Amino acid sequence: MAAASLLAGSGPAAASPTASPAVTSPAATAAPTPLTGPQLAASWTGPLSTRGRYIVDAGGNRFKLKAGNWAGAQGTWQGSGSTTDPANNQAGQVSYNIPLGLDRVPLGEILTGFHSLGLNAVRLPFANAVIHDTTPVPDAAVAANPQLKGLTPLQVYDAAVAALTADGFAVILNNHTTSYRFCCGLDGNERWNSGQSTQQWEADWLFLVNRYKDDKRVVGADLRNEVRRDVWDNPNWGWGDSHDEYAAFEEAGNRILQADPDMLVVMEGINWQGIPTDITPHGRPMLTPVANLSNTLIRSDKLVYAAHFYAYTGPANTGATSGPGVTHDPRYQDLTPEQLARVVDQEALFVTKSGQHFTAPVWISEFGAAGRDETDSKEKAWWTAFTDILVKNDTDFAVWPLVGWADATGKPQDSWALLSYTATGTRLGLQDPGDWRAADWNKLVNAPGLTGPVAPTPRWNMLDLDFGDQITSARMLTQPDWSVGSRKGVCPDTQRLIGLGRSDGRGLCTDSAQPPAKAGAYVTVTGWTNTAQGDWAPGYDKLQCPDQYYAIGYSERTNSMTALLCAPSAATLPTTGRVAWFDHGDNRPAGAGSTASDWAPGYYKGQCADNEYIAGVADTWRYNEHGVPDALLCRPLA
Repeated sequence: MAAASLLAGSGPAAASPTASPAVTSPAATAAPTPLTGPQLAASWTGPLSTRGRYIVDAGGNRFKLKAGNWAGAQGTWQGSGSTTDPANNQAGQVSYNIPLGLDRVPLGEILTGFHSLGLNAVRLPFANAVIHDTTPVPDAAVAANPQLKGLTPLQVYDAAVAALTADGFAVILNNHTTSYRFCCGLDGNERWNSGQSTQQWEADWLFLVNRYKDDKRVVGADLRNEVRRDVWDNPNWGWGDSHDEYAAFEEAGNRILQADPDMLVVMEGINWQGIPTDITPHGRPMLTPVANLSNTLIRSDKLVYAAHFYAYTGPANTGATSGPGVTHDPRYQDLTPEQLARVVDQEALFVTKSGQHFTAPVWISEFGAAGRDETDSKEKAWWTAFTDILVKNDTDFAVWPLVGWADATGKPQDSWALLSYTATGTRLGLQDPGDWRAADWNKLVNAPGLTGPVAPTPRWNMLDLDFGDQITSARMLTQPDWSVGSRKGVCPDTQRLIGLGRSDGRGLCTDSAQPPAKAGAYVTVTGWTNTAQGDWAPGYDKLQCPDQYYAIGYSERTNSMTALLCAPSAATLPTTGRVAWFDHGDNRPAGAGSTASDWAPGYYKGQCADNEYIAGVADTWRYNEHGVPDALLCRPLA
């Protein structure tokens, strides 16, 4: 969650669904019709994957994440004093580092509450400390669930996962913190490698993925919550250092998919950069860097991007109201509905634009507002405007938080919680009288949107050799080095190379009209070996695949071409073609995939048409060009 502190985190409108809704929504203000566990379980089949901007189930049907955050296992201690003193824990709630509420009501009753809200999925935060903590939780922490007595925090987490998935919910595991200290700000949990190494973080993820891989309703790995600046350093997107979120998330995502190819990999953008004063640069980049540097995984149908929005924060406002970190930048709640829609699109929902190298689902995996005791008219207006944006764009979402405590009088201790429980188990929920958020929540959960089968769409994914290899082929990750001493880029196994940047090591892959793969060895070519078509680039060096092969990878040394990696096609490929020169400007076909986005900013780009393949690349060392690619031999697929 985004907490008000020093570094609190958390264009045109985003693309709307391209198909008409298959169902008609009930009245917007009506409470959702709760499903039983068996009914929810029967409504979808895991695992989940993606098609364009949508998440789909195993049958290819739209699965819109209507989710909430069941917090607690990330820790609630606020960093000083006794960890078990309510005064030192968020909202006076001592979670004992397990999902909240297990001391107050049985697991089954909590899940019944989730059903009543109309949820089909739960984001389940955890601290890395949970994995290594061998101390049993106190009996008081699970007083309403005696079957959990004597278990460690991880074993209680296991029980929550098992109960959720048995009741039909999709579960997304979320690495929220390193230690048990409550997020956010300067809390020692700012990055994936705060308080631990990147290697340990990856090892923890692999441990959990392998632990739950047989449960296909554990559908996703949300890699890290609200990555932000610490005291000295900013996270970055693509600098190639130890603070490079782009590189760390891609490496971890690919390792997770090697362990379990069925998992969704969820990547949040950068939640905060810069020192928050009125005279220093600062801001909340979110997903904006993805426009020019998007991630490519070994399974291109498994990437989901995520973002968080809260009224009291802003595009350049930490959310702090006093002390260090206060600036005078607008908060999201200060924006008009039209301004808010533009900002949400610019920071996140632009990623859902179809046919680009960055196209993917966007999950707003945290948003929320104070409920019954809220008097701030701006926050109320923001909640209405923001839920309107989610409805209009048919956006996947997860509210923060689901469960909180209530005092002896029934008053919620954390008024943001949608379900609050007293010590004796009495529940006060969103749908009970007096919660002003209910109408907009019901509008959101009941909103019409795309349902049913989602047609497969072509994909485009970029490769980036700025700081080393980018091998996104699961097959090639198991093979010896095919171009020793060079930086290498290889497309996912279901795609082929279709474009190259000049002088920057960028490449573009696609599965558009992709011919079926043929069993057999890939071929590395380091020269012009196929001359049947004649000299298609006189005076230039040429790397050319054999006939009936198409390029799937390339290697470079200081941006000069060194080799092509070619795969055999099961379908017969024409050997006629055309030459696309890009030595003096971009040469990308009008209307082709990913031409409305820049996958090699600042450099000329060459790209074959969507129904073509790269058979060769020409370069020269003349004219002081240093062997950079200048032309593509594009051949038709049929």
